[in-house]
Amino acid sequence: MLQTASFVGFFRTILIILLVYYGIKILSRLFAPYLLRYMSKKMQQKFGGQFQQQQQHQNPKQKEGETVIDKVPQQQKSSDKSVGEYVDYEEIE
Repeated sequence: MLQTASFVGFFRTILIILLVYYGIKILSRLFAPYLLRYMSKKMQQKFGGQFQQQQQHQNPKQKEGETVIDKVPQQQKSSDKSVGEYVDYEEIE
C-alpha cells in the first residue's frame, strides 16, 4: 500500500512538533524553580551529613583549648651536590 504525503499532513506534523516544543518550554519555566530548590535541599542535606560525620570523628579526641596538629612535617631533602654550584643573581646595568 503506497501512501502519498499531503500538505495538510505535513502542516499537521509541523504544528504538533511546535506545540510539543513550546509546551515543554513553558512547563520547564514553571517547574524548574521547584526542581532546583528540591535538588539544592538534597545536596545541602548530603553535604551537611558528611560534615557532621566528619566533625563527630574529630571532636571526641580534642579537649577544649588543646592544640592538635594533624600533619606530620616532611623531612627536608638534602641538596644534590653533583648538580653544580649555586650563584647569586646580580643585576648589571
